[in-house]
Amino acid sequence: MRAVVQRVTEARVDVAGETVGQIGVGLVVLLGVTHDDTIERADRLAAKIWTLRILRDEKSAADLGAGILVVSQFTLYGDARKGRRPTWTAAAPGPVAEPLYDHFCASLRSLGATVAEGVFGADMAIALTNDGPTTLVLEV
Repeated sequence: MRAVVQRVTEARVDVAGETVGQIGVGLVVLLGVTHDDTIERADRLAAKIWTLRILRDEKSAADLGAGILVVSQFTLYGDARKGRRPTWTAAAPGPVAEPLYDHFCASLRSLGATVAEGVFGADMAIALTNDGPTTLVLEV
């Protein structure tokens, strides 16, 4: 499981011109799932992100009750080492990835997070104000 985590002052995700998820100060998580990912990995990554001290004054989302916007992002497992067309074979297919994405969001909620989401598999437009900028890539 791979995540790009961005500290933001605000963010939203739109599908077909409608806002489906929105947060103020908090974190945007672009989440990629690969073939051998598990519920346990999803739980570990959720706990790591919830307590990650990357908000202002070395606070975590847990410390501040900050929102987390989670967006599925299969392209995090794209491979463009050869040629000019990336391959997506390392990304788990939808029937595997979607339940793990849903579990990851549920795991964050069980920890106390306020979670906004994109729509799995949809064509989404993400607007955010990156704070810092602060962006990390995490993998479990």
